[in-house]
Amino acid sequence: MQIGNLPRIRLAHLPTPLEEAPRLTEFLGGPRIWIKRDDLTGLATGGNKARKLEFLLGQARQSGCDVVITVGAVQSNHARMTAAAARRLGMDAVLVLNGEEPELAQGNLLLDRIFGADVRIVQTDDDYVLMGVVDDLARHLRRDGRRPYVIPRGGSNAFGAAAYMTAALELLTQANQMGLRVDAIVHASTSGGTQSGLYTGTKVTESGVQVIGISAGPKKEVVGQRVLRIVEELAQMLELRWRPHLDDIIVYDEFVGERYGVPTPECLEAIHLLARTEGILLDPVYTGKAMAGLRGLIGREQLRAGQNVVFWHTGGQPALFAHAAALQEG
Repeated sequence: MQIGNLPRIRLAHLPTPLEEAPRLTEFLGGPRIWIKRDDLTGLATGGNKARKLEFLLGQARQSGCDVVITVGAVQSNHARMTAAAARRLGMDAVLVLNGEEPELAQGNLLLDRIFGADVRIVQTDDDYVLMGVVDDLARHLRRDGRRPYVIPRGGSNAFGAAAYMTAALELLTQANQMGLRVDAIVHASTSGGTQSGLYTGTKVTESGVQVIGISAGPKKEVVGQRVLRIVEELAQMLELRWRPHLDDIIVYDEFVGERYGVPTPECLEAIHLLARTEGILLDPVYTGKAMAGLRGLIGREQLRAGQNVVFWHTGGQPALFAHAAALQEG
């Protein structure tokens, strides 16, 4: 099957810009840095999930579904964008979020409620428990005559990855038009869907681009296995002759810090750095840690002068407002 034959709903403003970051490049003193602005996809303040939701909700609409259920953390970008996309299609959204109920809804959680999502906060980090809640909700909705469509955490499955395979092709087209050879892509990777698509797109085109995932929480072995599983599903769905290799999947986890959702000092510093060099905002959960990772790799000379490195900005800025106290210290 070709990607063009997959059901798809247009939600994102595409193509997103590919911008040079000369002041950041000068400050870091390493490779020439470019930023792929998927924070500008347009849906509900933007972010990478808009691309995935085009394919996921295409499946939902083709299946005749009228309510979407998904999971994530309390400050989930995916949940926020799923709620908005569902509303655009006249669907309801149920969000099962893990974490503590805050005294004041801020950031993504506030937006979830503005979009009218049915928010269920569960105090567990166990995905098995969360999916049990999702299964119960789906069963009750079906009993009531509804037609639910369940989207995994981060929209990370073969359909979500297909969106980022097309995104890789979009980037390569832009680079070719600019006469630019891209050596590496650096991005935040946790649930694995974005990296799966970028990895597949760069491999099947034999582009030579290295795709580097910076974990925002899980161990690199966990993220790597997630990426491998999704890529295998994508390759099977698209009937690709090429097959992935775990050794080719690059993930670094030394920039996570205490745990997922807790910004490190390096993450906070990276947020201030990009804001003050390029006027671009990162978020404290994903892209701040990914930028800290990019800076660390340059410091270790794993990324060097003479290379062109694309930092893939996956969005998430609403979460800044839930971390105001930490960010004010900078």
